[in-house]
Amino acid sequence: MSVKTALVLIFDGVEELEAIAPIDFLRRAGVQVTIAAHGTEKEITGRNGVHLRADAVWEDVQDATYDCIITPGGPGCMVLAKDENLLKRIVEQAQSGRLLAAICAAPTILKAAGLLHGKAHTAHFSVKEQLPDLLPDAAVVQDGNIITSQGAGVAAEFGLTLVARLMGEEKAQEVARSICYRSEISQP
Repeated sequence: MSVKTALVLIFDGVEELEAIAPIDFLRRAGVQVTIAAHGTEKEITGRNGVHLRADAVWEDVQDATYDCIITPGGPGCMVLAKDENLLKRIVEQAQSGRLLAAICAAPTILKAAGLLHGKAHTAHFSVKEQLPDLLPDAAVVQDGNIITSQGAGVAAEFGLTLVARLMGEEKAQEVARSICYRSEISQP
């Protein structure tokens, strides 16, 4: 089996957990993950002041092929929805049948690329006006090669869904056990 690859886009204002959970889980599962910063610098500052360092800048990796392209949310993702080169690349990814994943406000990028029409999807409630057809009660929605999720509170479920799609359900269960993941929240 060839090594699976994923690209995670980060940017100033990214929701840190929405980026880190998928990166961590995919790497635990054996996926080769490249972290690319949108802009000219590899260093970015997330929404909550966490500094992250990418492996590369978007411009240097935008022509590479990945089994999955993942976009976390956060206030900074609105800039990505206006990047014509990025939108073109996302459309190419979708047309190839390879996976696209977006969490929180990032499904608005998929909409800007024209990819959500007729597709079941979810997103953070704050973008309901831009995505009036989002499924408000679904943590993660899969429709063909598009995976969307609500936000930081379900980043673990989102990350495990990506592992299952790229590496299989058995590997996703293995990663879930290794991190003591439970889908229910314990009450005091």
